[in-house]
Amino acid sequence: MKWVNINAYQVGLVFKNGVYQRMLQEGNYWLWNEQVTIYHLNQPFNPYIELNVLLKDAKLANALQVIEVSDNEIALQYENGLLKNVLTAGRYAFWKGMINYSFIKADISKIDIDANIERSVLITRLVIGYVRSYSVENYENALLFIDGKFNKVLGPGIYYWWKNNIAVVVAKADMRQQQLEINGQEILTKDKAGLRINAFAQYQIASIEKAIRENKEYDKQLYVAFQLALREYVAGYTLDELLDKKEAIAPFVLEQVKAKAEQLGIEVKGFGIRDIILPGDVKDIMNQVLVAEKKAQANTIMRREETASTRSLLNTAKLMEENAMLWKLKEMEYVEKIADKISNISVNGNGDLIGQLKQIFVPQQ
Repeated sequence: MKWVNINAYQVGLVFKNGVYQRMLQEGNYWLWNEQVTIYHLNQPFNPYIELNVLLKDAKLANALQVIEVSDNEIALQYENGLLKNVLTAGRYAFWKGMINYSFIKADISKIDIDANIERSVLITRLVIGYVRSYSVENYENALLFIDGKFNKVLGPGIYYWWKNNIAVVVAKADMRQQQLEINGQEILTKDKAGLRINAFAQYQIASIEKAIRENKEYDKQLYVAFQLALREYVAGYTLDELLDKKEAIAPFVLEQVKAKAEQLGIEVKGFGIRDIILPGDVKDIMNQVLVAEKKAQANTIMRREETASTRSLLNTAKLMEENAMLWKLKEMEYVEKIADKISNISVNGNGDLIGQLKQIFVPQQ
């Protein structure tokens, strides 16, 4: 015979020769040829024999909370409202009364996560291993493919799905305005002059489904469309015509590319030419032409100034001939100009002052 003491918040299970007999609650007991296993009510119930055998005792079954988790499920175990564990496939038992246990089951054979599971729970250490997540930035949109099939368009945000053998692919695209560089284009004009053109284009994705789902490498296709339109325009004009009409290149190219861009799900925002680079020999010839033109313009201006100066002198001479006072004023002006250059002038005798100054400054023949 053996004396057994069951304390508060404990339960004892009595066995005889390995066979379950009964459950003992708080108190003192005498046992005869029996063994007792003591369990604490604040801990999960993990018996060393089959749980189904123990549950045949109605008193014990009533004291336990049993939860079964299927092969394709997990169960989130909460104790007094706090997540404590994640239960995988199996059968679990917990003592009632001391701790308030609650459970949320989730079918992880599917990808969608039930709304009753909070996002904050999905990123905890216990759960994150069962979850896959994708982030779509504020300037992006994305296409969701499940098992290779298009599902829907995803806007900006963070998305969570259960991790399983279902293939999930997220194809993202930048929805901001972007720039496409079209540099080093070697193109022949109508008169066979080789040019190298550097250009750029600005575009924005208008339909992500068309751009990604219906087209492969939409940016490369757009590049080719701009390249062909640019070549078409340049090849239709001689070098001189092209240089005269270079402002019309951008509108033409934009109009030509517009329809193709719509098929790609793209809206073209702008196009511009950075450089038109001429071959070395053509550049030298054009420089010579430019220099000759500038020289001719300079000569024209000089001739115009000389004519105006001569006309002014002629008018002055006529006025001096008609007005003696103006003649004297002109004499004084000449003397002032000479005085600025010469410190001392000596004039002797009588006679015409201008005549004497002429004898000083103009060499005699």
